[in-house]
Amino acid sequence: MKVLRIVSSVLLSAGVGAVAVAAEGMTGEAVGMAKIGAAIAIGLGAFGAATAQGRAASAALEGIARNPASRGDVFVPLILSLVFMEFQALLCFVIALNLAG
Repeated sequence: MKVLRIVSSVLLSAGVGAVAVAAEGMTGEAVGMAKIGAAIAIGLGAFGAATAQGRAASAALEGIARNPASRGDVFVPLILSLVFMEFQALLCFVIALNLAG
């Protein structure tokens, strides 16, 4: 369910961006809507990534605390998941930049 919310927020922000960029003769109202879409995109992206990174780190530390020998097995998947979450936040930032300017 949480993954669905994250995916839908990214798709929503991408959809708003595509509509705003596709409009060639943007009026003042369209520019304002594009800036609102940019704010929503970066806000949801940052919130989703920060929440997911906190939960992933918490789960990894809890797993290592329960079984210290699994440190090596947990480290690489943790780093990979953090990288993908950070990529999501950066993607939302790029979408927001495209919308705003």
